Amino acid sequence: MKQFLKFVLATVVGITLVFIVGFLILLGIIGVAGSDKTIEVDSNSVLYIKFDYAITERTPNNPLNNLPFLGLDKPRDLGLNDILASIRKAKNDDHIKGIFLDESYMMNGQATTEEIRNALIDFKKSGKFLVAYSEIYTQGFYYLASVADKVYINPKGIFEFRGFSSEITFLKGALDKLGIEAQVIKVGTYKSAVEPFVLTKMSDANRMQVTSYLNSMYDHFLTGISNARHINKDSLFNYANTARIQQPEDAVKYGLVDGLKYKDEIIADLKHRTGVDKKDDLAGVEMDAYLKSNTPESGDTKQTGSKNRIAIVYASGEISGGEGDDNNIGSETISKALRKVRTDDKVKAVVLRVNSPGGSSLASDVIWREVMLTKKVKPIIVSMGDVAASGGYYIACAADSIIAEPNTITGSIGIFAVLPNMQKLFNDKLGVTFDGVKTGKYADLGDVSRPLTPEERLILQNSVNRGYDDFTKAVAQGRGKTQEYINSIGQGRVWTGTQALKIGLVDRLGNVKDAVRSAAKKAGLKDYKLVSYPEQKSTLDRFGEGLTSEVKAHFVKAELGENYGIYQQIKGVTKMMRTPQMRMPYDVVIK
Repeated sequence: MKQFLKFVLATVVGITLVFIVGFLILLGIIGVAGSDKTIEVDSNSVLYIKFDYAITERTPNNPLNNLPFLGLDKPRDLGLNDILASIRKAKNDDHIKGIFLDESYMMNGQATTEEIRNALIDFKKSGKFLVAYSEIYTQGFYYLASVADKVYINPKGIFEFRGFSSEITFLKGALDKLGIEAQVIKVGTYKSAVEPFVLTKMSDANRMQVTSYLNSMYDHFLTGISNARHINKDSLFNYANTARIQQPEDAVKYGLVDGLKYKDEIIADLKHRTGVDKKDDLAGVEMDAYLKSNTPESGDTKQTGSKNRIAIVYASGEISGGEGDDNNIGSETISKALRKVRTDDKVKAVVLRVNSPGGSSLASDVIWREVMLTKKVKPIIVSMGDVAASGGYYIACAADSIIAEPNTITGSIGIFAVLPNMQKLFNDKLGVTFDGVKTGKYADLGDVSRPLTPEERLILQNSVNRGYDDFTKAVAQGRGKTQEYINSIGQGRVWTGTQALKIGLVDRLGNVKDAVRSAAKKAGLKDYKLVSYPEQKSTLDRFGEGLTSEVKAHFVKAELGENYGIYQQIKGVTKMMRTPQMRMPYDVVIK
């Protein structure tokens, strides 16, 4: 009885603590939700920009942001949409005298960096200053910072400038030790997503395609820096290839940075630029706060009182069936959004923003169908982000027009399936055996406790072949090409945006703003308002339906940092072993 009472008391205490913590978090959410009031920006202010987080397409409605009693009262992690908006606002804001680009790590793809970089180049047209500083320059951050008027580095800092590399982790050896065989069914010579399960190194075909697109991305990288810093591109290549930049002084010597400074010297320089006395505090505003200012956004987004709308439908993350969220594409969620904008008479055109490596072939086809139906009634333009490959390209190919960044990763037109054979693991390693009965020869097709029979493998191969035929047929129809031609540039091969333009997989190079302009032109609109879909749920809705997952994700991200992407990839492996996949081989991140 005593033990029972202890157990009951412990349970009651636990429930009470959960209730109290939940109540405090709820109060924090309500407080934060009510604090989004307009702020006033001081005269002679500097817009402070620092990217030390993974940049998503849209700023999430995260109920954990800015909750001081959880130690999370740092500025919000802004999405690309709000980052670009804040830079556009600052361009014509008389209170903003310049931008300070502080140490950042750019934990995102190259196309996202490209969009921000182009926004900073446009900002400079205002004549305001742009200063960059870092203790450590990764190649990704330096590419962004290279457009600044002045680029400074800490005298004891680190400057990385060695060229691009791409590395793949192969799991076959580990699977062999565990007694697991990856049974692969695929179409596409270059469809190398399955290679880590069946090989110990890159195939020749995969090595060739990776070399091709990596060189394309690197050439764009060097060209951008060459134009910004007025350094010959061949010289830049030589600096990297011979490891010429080893110390901060080397970066100054060869013109990649303008000087060596400590942070206090940077602050003094910014005070001088803004006319602030040395004894006074520098007037600065972070992007998160700046978005709440009453400064109107500049540019040609035409945010007027017009009844006409252009809808931006965000499709970001891996593609799967069912509901999705800001970081995962659920076929049901995106389909609902496309149906809603298609039937809304106020919406005159649609921009489908795709940032996805693909995923489920079935879910991709469901979304493709909605794009086709939308195209029949109003213009739909695709804007590609960091990656729009495999299933990500499939959902894009039916649009009126496709716009990609030069360093977008796209293509990967192919399909595969992976079914594990775990017989040796169960029998030899664990001593587990199975037995049963079935009413038909193929009733247990897909059983992981045994290998596929030749007849079963043929059934799956035919299914994958049909999927590839449907894929190439859809691309041929959408792009106005023959299926034979699409097959010749398909086979799972990955391309950059620059390469894709040459072979006809995209129509032009540009960013999301260019896609909006194109949609407006096709719809004959001069005045319009932008609206975003799928609608992001309110903080209270998110609190009510799944705060636990938000808490878990937040602290996992905080613990793993830039390795969070690897954690997500490992989780994604299990998804590949369920249904046929339209997915690119790997995620490309250049540091």
